[in-house]
Amino acid sequence: MSTEPDPRIERWLEALLGTPGLTSIREPEQARREHLTDSLQASSLVARFAGPIADVGSGGGAPGIPLAAAFPERTVTLIESQLRKCRFLERFEQDFPNLRVVCGRAEEQEVDVFGVVVAKALAPPPVALEWCLPLVRPGGAAILFTGSLEQDLAPVARMLGGGEPEHHPVQGARDRRLVLVPKLEPTPAGFPRRPGMARKRPLV
Repeated sequence: MSTEPDPRIERWLEALLGTPGLTSIREPEQARREHLTDSLQASSLVARFAGPIADVGSGGGAPGIPLAAAFPERTVTLIESQLRKCRFLERFEQDFPNLRVVCGRAEEQEVDVFGVVVAKALAPPPVALEWCLPLVRPGGAAILFTGSLEQDLAPVARMLGGGEPEHHPVQGARDRRLVLVPKLEPTPAGFPRRPGMARKRPLV
C-alpha cells in the first residue's frame, strides 16, 4: 500500500466535512484520524482474507472508501440504506474503479458472497454481527469496530455459522477494539431475519 497522499481521499474527506449530516467532526485533522487512519487499522486483518469486501452501513464512506484505496485490486461494496447517503457515496464511484454502492439494507442482500464484511459505528455488536456475518462466504470473516467492552459474541457467531471471535486492539485508542469473526459454514436457514428484527430482538 502506497504511503503517498491520495488526492481521491483528500476530495472525499473534504466532501465529508462539507456535507451536513454525515459526521459531527468539524476539524480536518480529527476527520483524518477518525475516518481515515482509524479505518485503515483494519487493513492487516482484511488482508488475511481473499475476495470482495463489503462495508455495511457505510454512511459517509468509512471504512469502505479508505479500504478501496488500500486494496485497489479488490471490489469494495458500500451497503447503505439511506438514499441521501447513497447519493453522496455514489459521487466517488468514478474516483475508485473498484468501488460500488448498493442502496439497501443488509438483510436484503445475497448471503455467503463476500470475503470480508466490515462495519464501523453501525449498531451494538450482536446486532452488527447478525447484519454482517450472513453476507460473508465460508472462509472469510466479519470485522467489527467496537468499544472496549469485550461482549461475548461467540453465541451469536455460532448461530450464524461463525467461529470464535478474535479481539484486536486499535492502536492509540484504549477504548476501541476490532473484533474479527471467521465464517466457517454457510449461513443457516432462517438468517438473515427480516429487516428490523435484529435490532428489535437481538440474538443475545
